[in-house]
Amino acid sequence: MTNDENRIKDDNEIKEKIRSRYKGVGEDQLDVIPATPQEDFYRSEAPKRVAVYARVSTDDPNQTSSYELQKNHYEDMVNQRSNWELVDIYADEGISGTSLQHRDEFVRMINDCRDGKIDLIVTKSVSRFARNIIDCIGYVRQLKALESPVGVFFETENIFTLDENSEMALSFIATLAQEESHSKSEIMNASIEMRFKRGVFLTPKLLGYDHDENGDLIINEEEAKTVRLIFFSYLYGYSTQQIADALTQLECLTKKGNQFWSSSSILQILTNERYCGDVLARKTFTPNYLNHKSKKNKHDRNQYRQKNHHDAIISREDFFAVQKLIRNAKYGNKGYFPEMHVIRTGVLRGYVSVHPRWAGFNEQDYYLACESTENVVLLPSIPTEIKIPKGRIDLTGYELVRTPFINTSKQMMLSVTSSSMIFNKYCLEKLRNIERIDLYIHPEKKTIAVRKASGNNRNFMIWSKQKDGFVVPRQISGAAFLPTLFQIFGWHNDTRYKMVGTPVNINGETVICFSAKDAILYIENGNEDDIQEQPHKNRRTKAFPAKWVDSFGDDYYTACAQFEIDQIEKNDASIDDSKQVFLKEDEGVTPRPQVIQGMNEIIVQLGEQNE
Repeated sequence: MTNDENRIKDDNEIKEKIRSRYKGVGEDQLDVIPATPQEDFYRSEAPKRVAVYARVSTDDPNQTSSYELQKNHYEDMVNQRSNWELVDIYADEGISGTSLQHRDEFVRMINDCRDGKIDLIVTKSVSRFARNIIDCIGYVRQLKALESPVGVFFETENIFTLDENSEMALSFIATLAQEESHSKSEIMNASIEMRFKRGVFLTPKLLGYDHDENGDLIINEEEAKTVRLIFFSYLYGYSTQQIADALTQLECLTKKGNQFWSSSSILQILTNERYCGDVLARKTFTPNYLNHKSKKNKHDRNQYRQKNHHDAIISREDFFAVQKLIRNAKYGNKGYFPEMHVIRTGVLRGYVSVHPRWAGFNEQDYYLACESTENVVLLPSIPTEIKIPKGRIDLTGYELVRTPFINTSKQMMLSVTSSSMIFNKYCLEKLRNIERIDLYIHPEKKTIAVRKASGNNRNFMIWSKQKDGFVVPRQISGAAFLPTLFQIFGWHNDTRYKMVGTPVNINGETVICFSAKDAILYIENGNEDDIQEQPHKNRRTKAFPAKWVDSFGDDYYTACAQFEIDQIEKNDASIDDSKQVFLKEDEGVTPRPQVIQGMNEIIVQLGEQNE
């Protein structure tokens, strides 16, 4: 017999054994133990501990009647059944059913079910229980899976969840309830959009304002004093927490009548554009109608602004000045608005002082400040006429070799990213290990100058620190000003740059100059796997300016003119410490003396008012 014939025979025998096994045995040989009959919800006489869940979707007083009707109806319903005992009525008022957020009573009811206190939940409809299909089906299944299963009876739909055939109908109705909420949400959003397009804005209660008979904002002079005090105090330089503490001590009241003020409540007032008479609609929006979580509107939805919508309590200049101060607070700037200074004479004429803690000055401000100095002459890239003093060697045609081509190990170097900068130890040694420096920029020449901090310049930076008895470089945080410098230099924000310093001695004072045009780029290379496998390898690649391809350096006289070295060698150069104010931020802002006077007057008035 072949192998195939043997296999067929074995298969037939197996099949025959299976047929024989499933012929079964006679009924007289089996004892059937019957299951407990499934409970009939409508005819059951078993004792039940019953919970009633009611919900109304708004906290409008008119909805109180709906809640009371539900409550009375289900109390009567429970009392009519002798085997039912009412555990409690769980009711959420003014809460949406699409999310469990703030539905404290619903959550309490579910926890009581888990604790074995409830046998049955009765509610009006699926939409009252939940308008979110996931919540509805999920909690029904959880309750059904408890050691002592808890059923939910939906009166309107006549569904009892412990019935094995109930889930399909429940899923279908829950889907409809959820979609109904979706439709209502879309209708509401469309209605709001149409209102905003026509300049019909929502005007909630706001400190400093009341509503007239038309619902428009009108100034409440007594409350407006508190608002002005808050804005003046922040302009003066007080923090939001200091202002909150002062208002609490002065016993000023919030719009809701509270005496306690918090830092966050002060910040909300300071950032509310309605105080300058404007309205900006849809600053936030709700992307998901199921969880109702609001999101800051970053051009995701249309916004609508109307200027001069109502009378202003704060001038527009003061309001936007405060916004700049708030944005700049993270950089450590305190006090009134800083001034932009530019050196007006001498070798560093046209150089603009860099404020290390102020992000309000932009690229244009630096250019305008530089150009504002009298008789500013921009040096051409190639001198048109070179006069060689008698007795000096004519170096025309020679190039001043760039230091990176020789050796940078002992050169003065400045390393810069878009958020920080650090000078190496040779820079510190050149300026005799001082602690504080002043930083200047010439936007036209794309150069940076560093010198010892002068006594009258408040824009100093600390570039060194003591470590183990030695003076070592200290990293300077530049998140406030470096992004603007990167724009001026045309640099990439995600790249590190290094510049070689050129020392210039001016009447006994050393100034270190750096040219952004000759900056070396350090480009990150290699992926994380390569770095982990070969951590010793250099992760950065040097990149040099394209103009260096055909030369070893710049023309000698061009390089000297870049930092006025030729002028300095004539012994008629000088540094002028006197600086002129080019730009004072927001000149329309209330002057500091008036701010102080206004604060004092309001504090006196509030004190008299509270006596």
